Amino acid sequence: MDTKAPSLTIGAVARRVGVAIDTIRYYEREGLLPEPERRASGYRSYGEATVAQLRFIRRAKDLGFTLEEIRELLALSTDRQRGVRAVKRRAEKRLAAIEQRIAELQRVRDGLAQLVASCPGHGKPEQCPILRALSDDEVAA
Repeated sequence: MDTKAPSLTIGAVARRVGVAIDTIRYYEREGLLPEPERRASGYRSYGEATVAQLRFIRRAKDLGFTLEEIRELLALSTDRQRGVRAVKRRAEKRLAAIEQRIAELQRVRDGLAQLVASCPGHGKPEQCPILRALSDDEVAA
């Protein structure tokens, strides 16, 4: 739980971190954030640790980690025995997946660039190399 007494509303936390209120509620439902304390009025009350955890989640998402991977990273961040080693392995796996995706996107880009270069941009649609490639059963995906 937060080290400092909770005092922030969900709206204040959302503004500070740059996420939607619904995102905070979603992360709570998914177990990425602990259940917040409640004020006498029933409103959620948060502290600085929640702000820090939300920033962690947001940065991890920006690096391409899935919510499940982020859940693991959060758990590992408090594991004194194997935390850093396991975090590095998770990051290496994510990096490999990103590199694979980049290679795939480069292949797609190169194929599309060839089609664009071969299309004169005028004439009959049935003579368009782009349309032919998209509708040809023989062209490999």
